[in-house]
Amino acid sequence: MVVGLINANPVVYEKKERRVRSVQTVTDEYAEELIDQLEIFDHIRDIKDPEHPYSLEELKVVTEDSVELNNKQNHVRVIFTPTVEHCSMATVIGLCIRVKLLRSLPSRYKVDIKVAPGTHATEAAVNKQLNDKERVAAALENPNLLEMVEECLSPTFD
Repeated sequence: MVVGLINANPVVYEKKERRVRSVQTVTDEYAEELIDQLEIFDHIRDIKDPEHPYSLEELKVVTEDSVELNNKQNHVRVIFTPTVEHCSMATVIGLCIRVKLLRSLPSRYKVDIKVAPGTHATEAAVNKQLNDKERVAAALENPNLLEMVEECLSPTFD
């Protein structure tokens, strides 16, 4: 057991099987490609937890149902659930989700990241941090924090 973990023994869930996507033939290369809820979930499901060797999916921090999408308004909302109410890594987890989606989705999408209501002691402060462009930019200028985000986003081969 590692000393200092907020949640030393998290519950680990089984990963859902990945859906195989059919490749559509594109006739208009300038047409906007629509995305779906599962595609967004596929982008974030394998993000590693900052404290544990498990993915956000395995810890049920994110689920397919935690992704909301409105293609007409180009809006994505991800509501994540920390494993404990006083999780000190909630902001880092949200930042990882935001960075992954900003790198993966077309720039027309507005992304909101929120803590599930009632699941974190400082929910309002975490939500404010994660959805303020200046605060996010400042956080990503911190080399230690950026390194942690990059580590959580690095691919695993399991």
